[in-house]
Parts: sequence; C-alpha cells; structure tokens
Amino acid sequence: MTSRTARTIAHQVPLTVNGGIDRGANHRLDEAWLGAAWSHPSTRCFVVSDGRALVVDTDDGRTELVTTPSFEAPFTEAHRYFLGTGTDGVRYFALQKDTLPGRMDDDARPAGLREAGALLGPRDSELLVHAVALENWQRMHRFCSRCGERTTIAAAGHVRRCLACGAEHYPRTDPSVIMLVTDDRDRALLGRQVHWPEGRFSTLAGFVEPGESIERAVIREVFEEAGVVVDEVEYVASQPWPFPSSLMLGFMARAGSSEIRVDGEEIEEARWFSRDDLRAAIESGVVHPPAGISIAARLVELWYGKPLPVPLP
Repeated sequence: MTSRTARTIAHQVPLTVNGGIDRGANHRLDEAWLGAAWSHPSTRCFVVSDGRALVVDTDDGRTELVTTPSFEAPFTEAHRYFLGTGTDGVRYFALQKDTLPGRMDDDARPAGLREAGALLGPRDSELLVHAVALENWQRMHRFCSRCGERTTIAAAGHVRRCLACGAEHYPRTDPSVIMLVTDDRDRALLGRQVHWPEGRFSTLAGFVEPGESIERAVIREVFEEAGVVVDEVEYVASQPWPFPSSLMLGFMARAGSSEIRVDGEEIEEARWFSRDDLRAAIESGVVHPPAGISIAARLVELWYGKPLPVPLP
C-alpha cells in the first residue's frame, strides 16, 4: 500500500532508510557457514546490552556504531546473532551481554536508538535496530509459552526452540498505528497522554487488535481516545520501534467531525491546532511537540509543511 504521501515522507523517517544490509536469512540454519563467517578476518561485531551499544562521535561530525573484529570480541557463544552482510561483503554480528565493554581510548559512549538513532548513518542504524529488537525479544522469551520449559537459541538468534515439546518461537513484532488527524479546516488534532507532563502534545496512536485491519485500527483508536469520527485514512510510512517490539504504521487521517471527547484514561487533553496556533504555542513554550526519532514528529511536519519551530529564547 503506497501513496504519494508515503513516497514524500518515507526517506525522512529515521530507522527506515535502506542501509544496504542483506540479512541473509538463508544462512541462519547453516552452522558451517555461520562459523566460517564469524571466523573471517573482515567480520565485524558489536555488543548490545539493555538496548544500548557503544557509539563514537567522529571529528567530521558523524556518529558511528563502534564495531570490532570478531577475533577481538568477548566470548558469548550462545548469544551471538547474525545481522547480515554489507554491500562490501562484511558480515555483521551482535553479541548480547549483561554489560557493555569499556574502551581504553574513552572516546566511545553508550547510546540507545532514542539517543543515536537519528545520528547514525543508514547502515549503522539498520544494524542497531535489528540487534536491539532481537535482544529485547530474547530477554523476554526465555521460556516456552506452550509448556513452560526453558528454550534454547537457534537460527543465529532468530528462533527459540523448546527441547521439551518441540515448539519453535519467532521474534514478535506488534503492529501499532500512529496518525495525524486533520479536520475540514485543515487543523491538526494533537493529544496529551495522562502520564505526560503539562504541555506535551503528540499524535494519537494505539495497537492493532487481533483480526483488525490497520485502517480500522486508525478509525477505532481515534474515536476511543478522542471521540472523533474519522472517514478517510491514508498510509504514509512505517518505522521499526523495538521498545520493546512494535512496528509503527504511520497515517494521515481526515475527521468527519470536529467534536472532541477524550477518554480520560489514555488521553487527558486533545486540541485542534491551526498552523499559526501550533507555531505560536511552540514558540511561547506552551506546547512541546513530538521530537526525536519518532515518526510522530515527521507526521506533524508533513502537515505543517516544514520543520517545526523552536521555542523563542
């Protein structure tokens, strides 16, 4: 499902640009190939721990993922995940550890996707988002959901097997919808969740329920959270969001009415903003819009027509 809007914004959404990594799923069960790939002198690896890895800021203003040759890597045979092969033939692995290794030069710093996702280049962000997603899933699915026995890692980190009942478990991705709703006056609907600080507003969002299409999920979530009826839904772009396991599906939606009735459980406040309203509210510090690497900021900017303003000093 591709639209003109999707083609317009897709390249602007962090974590979605093609980094040139061939994931090589056909090699994940080939232990001989994996062993040879790990032993190759050009192979690079990095440690991921609690969603973070080491990054370094270069002299020319770039941020890079710190990788090391596989022969210098800390030992972790059971938690070694094959991430794929780069366009230059280099194979990449992630190693799951309880803590990140130190660096003697003190240049590297630990960072997660929220801090570094928008700073890393396409290859490094693709590697890190894959590694973080696998680590999150591995940590939370150590036992079989069928019989309760402990599972073992297989397929280079992409499967967990239960030796007791034979079940195989695969990484889980939870689809969620995130949408910028506009009305017949082209105002944008932004809401504030109950646990957010005063003034923080963003797009509405929610999870897709079992047996539900993503379009219906947009309509349902907007009505449940804000009481607004949506009659047009247009897909924009998606973004992997492994916090811990979501795939954010971004939409623009058109409201058939402008009446707002917040649910009071997820959304405490929701308001319609014209472009002038939003600019004035942001510049005065009354409203804090979405920022960082989330697709929410890109959806708002797509409607706004340019980068969002910053608060006046």
